[in-house]
Amino acid sequence: MRHGKKFNHLGRTTSHRKAMLSNMATSLVIHKRINTTVAKAKALKKYVEPLVTRSKIDSTHNRRMVFSYLQSKDAVTELFKEVSIKVGDRPGGYTRIIKTGNRLGDNAEMCMVELVDFNEIYGREDSKDAKKATRRRSKKTADSSKTKNEAPAEIQDNVVVSEDSLDNDTKQEEKEKE
Repeated sequence: MRHGKKFNHLGRTTSHRKAMLSNMATSLVIHKRINTTVAKAKALKKYVEPLVTRSKIDSTHNRRMVFSYLQSKDAVTELFKEVSIKVGDRPGGYTRIIKTGNRLGDNAEMCMVELVDFNEIYGREDSKDAKKATRRRSKKTADSSKTKNEAPAEIQDNVVVSEDSLDNDTKQEEKEKE
């Protein structure tokens, strides 16, 4: 029975699980993106997000608490210097899990875990601003506005020429043909 099991034990002992999550969290902070299974990614997300929240306030106490989880001075420095600056205004949700399919060997469901603010593909605000706002009109209104506003035109050799631009000689030649 699974009474009282609040988290996934991942088929490991307590010490093995803590060491694995610590190593994965260190790799995530240093490399900003790692590939793993979905079950480990979900466990890692619960492990890392409180650490990132602690890194927003740079104090000795918070650094020591984060170090007790990560066990790497380089990762703690990276977390408090670079990551905390980018996530300073974000209220939560610092990691993203993107499923990448199944592993060839054992068909395990794989995914990519990444820090949200360090992705160049998904988090672009400037591409949203660059997009023009367009109006959607029905074809009837668009066609009727063209016919009402445009002067009649004649096509000669695939070039559109309005009647105003035709000189008098061409007008006379056309009258003679009719």
